[in-house]
Amino acid sequence: MTDSILSKAATMEIPINSNGDSRTAEDDSLEQGAQIGGSLDEIVGTLPVNMDLQQVMVSGPNLNETSIVSGGYGGAAEGIIPTSSIKDIRFKSRGITPSHSATSRIENQPGHYPAPNMHHSNSNPTMMSEEAAKGVAVEKFDSVKKWSINTYKCTKQMFSERFGRGTKTVDMELEAQIDVLRETKMKYEHILRLARELTNHFYNMVQTQQALGDTFADLSQKSPELQDEFGYNAETQRLLCKNGETLLGAINFFVSSINTLVNKTMEDTLMTIKMYENARLEFDAYRADLEELSVGLRDAAAMVRIEMAQQQYQIHKDKYERLHSDVSIKLKFLEENKVKVMHKQLLLFHNAVSAYFAGNQQQLEQALRQFNVKLKPPGSDKPSWLEEQ
Repeated sequence: MTDSILSKAATMEIPINSNGDSRTAEDDSLEQGAQIGGSLDEIVGTLPVNMDLQQVMVSGPNLNETSIVSGGYGGAAEGIIPTSSIKDIRFKSRGITPSHSATSRIENQPGHYPAPNMHHSNSNPTMMSEEAAKGVAVEKFDSVKKWSINTYKCTKQMFSERFGRGTKTVDMELEAQIDVLRETKMKYEHILRLARELTNHFYNMVQTQQALGDTFADLSQKSPELQDEFGYNAETQRLLCKNGETLLGAINFFVSSINTLVNKTMEDTLMTIKMYENARLEFDAYRADLEELSVGLRDAAAMVRIEMAQQQYQIHKDKYERLHSDVSIKLKFLEENKVKVMHKQLLLFHNAVSAYFAGNQQQLEQALRQFNVKLKPPGSDKPSWLEEQ
């Protein structure tokens, strides 16, 4: 049937109208159909120029079963033009019968790409970053809000205690131990300050004795008539300088131990005591808040506030009791450590000072060996030549 159609088209005469135009009414209707389906280029694209017409015609079923429906005004199918009819009209205007396989080959051409979904690729990272920023802002706001409420309650409780209107939780035994510790720390700081002053003065005296001994030794070489006298004094000053360095090592060890006891061990216990006192203030503040809410009205909103206050009260009560226990334990261990350390250091200080001023060099060295005090070699305090550069 296709061959007969092509043969008729080859032998048919083309009529000429009055205007010299060779187009017929059928061509005009086909052109109008092609104009209606002009937007098809945006969806399907154009066919390759070198496509085999015969292959396109026989590659699949014809799509000309669907016709263009153009009902009257107000009809059921008014203005509805199926896509298959638009494709059929456009291909007929070119003398080509389209097929499903041809359409699929057009869509699979290397230059044909589906439109990407830009909405998800652009919106998801932005939405995630905005949600993360909102989460951080909400978290900061909650922390500031909690801090403000806690600060207000504690300040109110502190002023109430100062002016005698509020009640305060007091453990008399623990408070007495804390007062003793603070007083002891002040006294030990005074001992430490005096021991450092003694170290500085004694160091200067040892340096003076060393310089004096060197001067006596030099004059002993340059004054033959007083050589023996200068020699005796030079030897005495050198011996005193050596014993002074030994005593200086014992005093330095004493100062170091007292400094560790005061500024580390006692200070650590006092830091725990400070945390305990803050926890006690918070506990009393939330306890007073709960008592104030309990004596008020008992409506639904008040019961919710009372329940929340009860929860906060229990949290701060647990914290207060935990720190109370920590302070009691640390005070006990601090007292034991203080007695042990001071017994050793006071005995060392007494033996070293007594041996030095008695002129007993052997007893002085024995006292240092007894307490495992290692002396620095002479000249170790001086900086090296590299540090002086």
